[in-house]
Formats: sequence, structure tokens, C-alpha cells
Amino acid sequence: MMTDLALIRDAVARVADPEIPVVSIADLGILRDISLGADGVLQVTITPTYSGCPAMDAIRSDIADACERCGAGEVEVRTVLSPPWTTDWITDDGRRKLREFGIAPPGRSAAAPGRRAVPLALSVRCPRCGSPDTRQLSEFGSTACKALHACNACLEPFDYFKAI
Repeated sequence: MMTDLALIRDAVARVADPEIPVVSIADLGILRDISLGADGVLQVTITPTYSGCPAMDAIRSDIADACERCGAGEVEVRTVLSPPWTTDWITDDGRRKLREFGIAPPGRSAAAPGRRAVPLALSVRCPRCGSPDTRQLSEFGSTACKALHACNACLEPFDYFKAI
């Protein structure tokens, strides 16, 4: 028996990203839509941060579990790649949570709607002390969507969520 769609939407929106558990899939903008099809099947639409994201299987499973806990019947988790995910979809709350967790969030794109900007970071602010005096140590961080940086002011290393 299907329960309240608003209850299900809330539960799915709270599904944590398995690689960065302080943010939800809604915070990251991965969750695109939740609807009830004419056949009674609950449809949850998600977009991965990139097409090869290894966390997507875990996210799909966690979405199905959240729906089941709410009493949803059959659930179809659909993955759509167009339009492609962009870091502009990260909510302000998600950016705050990343910063508080020690990950520097990306800036917002200045591109016109429907167009992608070339990411240009003049400075990445340290999420710990706020200093703009930082440097990139490696293009690759703890996950493929992050780069490893260090702060020259407080000397702490930190991840930077790459702008896409």
C-alpha cells in the first residue's frame, strides 16, 4: 500500500551520499524527481555527479530502502544523464555542510542557462580557517569528484569538490 507521497519524498531527499555522508542526495542535486506513475509504480529520478560514479549502486539501493520503510509498493529508480549534473545544483545548505565537514565547496557558475562555463578557480578558500592562500597538492582527492588541496595559512590539507 502506498503511503503519503510527501512522506516518501522527504525520506528519499534525506538519503545520504555514501562517499560524503554529511550531505544528502537532495543537497547535492542528484535527486531530480519523485512521481507516481499511472500504473502505481513510484518513480524516483536521479542524475549521477558523473557517468562513472561508483556510488550510484549504493544510492539506488538506499533510495529503495527509504521508500520501503515508508510503505511504498513497487519502486523504479531511473538514472538520467541529460541534462548532465553540475555543481551548480548543490544547494546552499549542501555547500554549508561540505564546508563544515572540511571540504571546500565549488563556486557557482556564471554561465548562461543551458550553457556550461569553463571552471576557473582563482583561489580555493580553506574550509577550516577561510584563508584564500591555498594550493592544489593533487588533481585527485579521496574520491574522483574531489581534488586534494592544502592551506598555506593553517597548514591543513583538505578536499575541494571539483566544479563541473
